[in-house]
Amino acid sequence: MATQIFVNLPVKDLDRSVAFFTALGYRFNPQFTNENATCMIVSEDHVYVMLLVEPFFQTFTSKAIADARTSTEVLLCLSCESRAQVDELVAKAVAAGGSTPTKAQDHGFMYQHGYQDLDGHVWELMYMEPGAMPG
Repeated sequence: MATQIFVNLPVKDLDRSVAFFTALGYRFNPQFTNENATCMIVSEDHVYVMLLVEPFFQTFTSKAIADARTSTEVLLCLSCESRAQVDELVAKAVAAGGSTPTKAQDHGFMYQHGYQDLDGHVWELMYMEPGAMPG
């Protein structure tokens, strides 16, 4: 069985976060969704993001929850199928209320850009040209 990853992120307003990520084209698993959490499907059968309201998230840790608007807790990076898909997702994120913390970067073999979601989490997006990685 392939390894799956479940990233857990605290959010202030679950409904608002679901609306944001729905605008980017993500779907949610209703079996793992209630008033405290939802399971966002990033890559069917492999990559999921659990969006947990902060009080519920706090039950999993004794540490303080980082405010992603003022500190960096994690950088999430997702691969895309094309440069156009990178730009499309960034545009959708901005249209849905997100922001762009950096400008797009073209490294020749790799193109990257990203967005900051409504809770301040940074989502980096990258496209790498097949076979173009420098040796």
